Amino acid sequence: MSAYIYIEGGGTGEQSKEVDIRCREGFRKLLGNCGFEGRMPRLVACGGRGTAFDAFKTALAGKPAGHFVAMWIDSEEPLADLEDAWAHLQERDQWARPEGAENEQVLFMTTCMETWFVADRAALEAHFGNRLQDSALPPLNGLEARPRHDVQDKLMHATRNCSNAYAKGKRSFEVLGKLDSGVLAGRLPSFVRVCRILNARL
Repeated sequence: MSAYIYIEGGGTGEQSKEVDIRCREGFRKLLGNCGFEGRMPRLVACGGRGTAFDAFKTALAGKPAGHFVAMWIDSEEPLADLEDAWAHLQERDQWARPEGAENEQVLFMTTCMETWFVADRAALEAHFGNRLQDSALPPLNGLEARPRHDVQDKLMHATRNCSNAYAKGKRSFEVLGKLDSGVLAGRLPSFVRVCRILNARL
């Protein structure tokens, strides 16, 4: 069975091709760390969240029988019900569930990719070095309930004195590939859900 995942992430403008490559590479490394080597899905970096949804709808409408198609996007807001993905998207974004779409075809980074980063302190320290201000990072408990801007701002503040201070785009995908999937699963329920779905589908 073939599987395609349309990802929120990648670039726009002149550097889009390079950032798209780094996006796919980061997610591929993370999935490899999760044990999916040898059954890796086709990863498509779509740039914006709406673009990922559009690409998912197009792929869903034309997918051959037996193929798995999904989109992997930020939830943007905390999830009221981890399993009811389309209800969340309908309420927050006014995105109607496409005909034939299932909740398990929506994979969430809750509330954003940076939540994953701040969940793995060892990976952050290895990447950013000893100038990382650990005390400026959000506490580890209840990470998925924190507003995305709070998580992003705290990560940027904590790395402001590092030579490779955090910035979205190329640098974010460099961190992604270094994350420990076991640490993420221990702290982020939505990451556990992603792994469970992909284990069943790939």
